[in-house]
Amino acid sequence: MAQFDMREPPAEAATPRQASLNAQAREIAEQFSAASISQVLLVGGVRLLDAAIVIGAGLGAHEYAFPGSPAIAWPYLAAMTASVVLLAIFAQAADAYHVVAFRSLGGQVGRLLGAWTLVFAGFAVIGAFFDFGGMVARNWLGFWFVFGAGGFIFSRACLVVMVQRWARDGRLGRKAVIVGGGEPAADLIRALESTPGNDVNICGVFDDRSNDRSPAIVAGYPKLGNIAELVEFGRLAKIDLLIVTIPVSAKGRVAEILKTLWVLPVDIRLSAHTDKLRFRPRAYSYLGAIPMVELAEKPIQNWDFVAKRAFDLIVGTLALIFLAPLMIGAAIAIKLDTKGPVFFRQKRYGFNNEVISIFKFRSMKHEMADPDAKVVVTKGDPRVTRVGRFIRKTSIDELPQLFNVLKGELSLVGPRPHAVNAHTSQRLWNDVVDGYFARHKVKPGVTGWAQINGWRGEIDDNEKLRKRVDHDLYYIENWSILFDAVILAKTPFALTKSENAY
Repeated sequence: MAQFDMREPPAEAATPRQASLNAQAREIAEQFSAASISQVLLVGGVRLLDAAIVIGAGLGAHEYAFPGSPAIAWPYLAAMTASVVLLAIFAQAADAYHVVAFRSLGGQVGRLLGAWTLVFAGFAVIGAFFDFGGMVARNWLGFWFVFGAGGFIFSRACLVVMVQRWARDGRLGRKAVIVGGGEPAADLIRALESTPGNDVNICGVFDDRSNDRSPAIVAGYPKLGNIAELVEFGRLAKIDLLIVTIPVSAKGRVAEILKTLWVLPVDIRLSAHTDKLRFRPRAYSYLGAIPMVELAEKPIQNWDFVAKRAFDLIVGTLALIFLAPLMIGAAIAIKLDTKGPVFFRQKRYGFNNEVISIFKFRSMKHEMADPDAKVVVTKGDPRVTRVGRFIRKTSIDELPQLFNVLKGELSLVGPRPHAVNAHTSQRLWNDVVDGYFARHKVKPGVTGWAQINGWRGEIDDNEKLRKRVDHDLYYIENWSILFDAVILAKTPFALTKSENAY
């Protein structure tokens, strides 16, 4: 298969500033603007909820059967632990964890209660062969079964309501755009719609070709614009999946399209169901039975996203507590040094190119503040206060961004959020480095791989910006929780190198 270099887009690659959506595309994008519900996380969350119900029902039954009992004996704990495992096995065998089943109460409750009954039937069979000498009371087993069944019915009733609402809003499943029109796109759409259990919601079609070569309506879906406009649409609609229907034999055109779209935090796949070229089976992934070739993968998704968010919350909270005395001292010093507020807010680019407001300690004279970052801070800048020079060199001014971390706008580790108007020599940074916005495929961070490698502070030439972006892309492609921990551990040592921090 042709190899596509996703890290070096051509100079003519479109940036989000170069395209504006037509009215129809913008209306559809706003319709799909709510974030999708990951089916992987949904099913995993339901499994965890079921385990919690099993344990909670067992504890509640013990309290009901033995009021005032000081502790639970180990046989009861062993029975509850075994039941969690058995329920997971039996419920999976009964197809109780399929998203399709979550849409109706009767089917899923019947499957789950059947699995719950089999757990107790298993206990009965084991008890028939082994004499456990009444290690657990029979009345506790009865209460446990009833409480558990009640918990399952209630939880599934709530789940049905939520899933049906998500389905109506188009959030249940992956929001997809078809790239490339004509008959190949129509064939793909019909194949997707005929696939049982398909979780792909098609939002529309984008194609560079005119209507005489690519119809305005493809299998009932409108052509919403060209490839450059798709970048803006993908961000507004929070698209999850781009499916390219252009034959892989047209590798030049495919490569140009990819180098425009790679800045989006989405999965990109090449449809192979009508392509004459055939690859080894391992080269394919599948949407139902439809073969796809994976071209790009959305970074940090599903359980990786949960792990990173948990890491941010736990470590961020501990860091805020540990650094509170330093932050209080910095706030007092700023207040005593010059008049004006302690904190400063600035617009920065966040995840998926969304604009966020980040917190910083004020390091400039209040009357000379530059919230739009129109003028780059340079060495000896008269706008910077005495305290400001110190907190900028040591990055203490960045510590209030821990509040942005807890709010979910930033991560502890990631590409640093640049100012919306950041520029070098009167050129905006997204015009200096092709593919610049690809660094926004993940949530920005308080610290990052570029910063601990010396690429922090003033950017006064294009090469410094390219190095920073290269390091940011390396981080995105190689992310792991361990990588985050290593970067955090190295950050205090990197702060001692402050040649470019003014």
